[in-house]
Amino acid sequence: MTGSVETIEVSFEVEGDRVVGLLRVPAGPSPRAGLVFLGPLTCVKEQAPGHYAEALARRGFVTLAFDNRHFGQSGGTPRQYEHPGKKVEDVRGALTFLASRSETAGLPLGAVGICAGAGYMSGAVAQDDRIAAFGTVAGFYHDADQQRAWMGGGYEAALLRGKAAREAFEQTGQAEQIPAVAKGNGDVAMPLDEAYEFYGTPRGAPPNYVNGFAVMSREVTLPWSARAFAPSIRVPTLMIHSENALAPALARQWFSALAGPKEERWMTSKGQIDFYDEPIRIEPAADALAEHFRQHLSG
Repeated sequence: MTGSVETIEVSFEVEGDRVVGLLRVPAGPSPRAGLVFLGPLTCVKEQAPGHYAEALARRGFVTLAFDNRHFGQSGGTPRQYEHPGKKVEDVRGALTFLASRSETAGLPLGAVGICAGAGYMSGAVAQDDRIAAFGTVAGFYHDADQQRAWMGGGYEAALLRGKAAREAFEQTGQAEQIPAVAKGNGDVAMPLDEAYEFYGTPRGAPPNYVNGFAVMSREVTLPWSARAFAPSIRVPTLMIHSENALAPALARQWFSALAGPKEERWMTSKGQIDFYDEPIRIEPAADALAEHFRQHLSG
C-alpha cells in the first residue's frame, strides 16, 4: 500500500561541511521508522538513492537521501572525491540529524545501500549501533583482495596514481579528474557500457550530477573492503541481488559472512543499472525492503 509524500529540502553539517538532502515524510499515520540511504559511485540524491527513498516513503517510512560531501549540492573539496570513510561519516551525521527532527525523534533507524553504497554502508552498520536494520539492493561488496586479483599489476599502479594525485592536490589545490563514465570507456572510473547509458545520458544524469571522478579517490576506494565489515554486522539484514547484477559471487561471500539474522532475495534484472531507475525493479525491491523494515523496526 502506498500513499502521498511531503518532500523537504534539508541540510546538516559533517566536519564543517554542509550536507544537503531530501527528507521525505509520508502522509497519514505516524511513521514506523526513519531510513537513511547511500547510493552508487559518484551518485547524487536525485538518482538511485532518491528513487528508493521515494518508494520507501510511499510505504510509510520517513526517508533521507542526501548528496555526500564532495558531490552535488553538498560542500567539500576537492569535488568528485569518492571516499568510503567520509561517506560513513556522512551517514553518522545523517543519523544524528534524523534523531534531532520532530518527524523521527525517538524512532528506530534503518539503512539502505545501493551498489557501492551497500559496501560503504556496511562500514556504518558495523560501527554505529543506532542502525537497527539494514537492507541492500544490487550491492557491490568491495573486496580488496578480489580487486587486486581483477586488476593484476594495474592495482599497485592505480594506488600510486591515486596517492600522487592526492599529494598534488595538497600542494596545489587542484585535483586531477577523469570521467566517471565515457562512451567507449578508456580512462574512466566506471568502464561499463551500461554505466555510460545511465550516467552519460539524460536517462540518469540530472542537473545536479557531474560526470567526474577525482583520481585521488583510488587511494581509498581500491583498498576498501565491505567483506571485512560483514562479520561485525549483527542487525537483521536483507540482501537483494540478481545473477546479472555486479559480482554476485562477492554478494554471496558478503552475505555468508554476516553475523546477524539475514535474508537474501534473488531477483531478475537485465544487468546492474536497471535496479537504479526502472519501476519494474524498484517496486518489488521496495516491497521487500518495506516488509523487512516493518518486521525489524518498531517505533
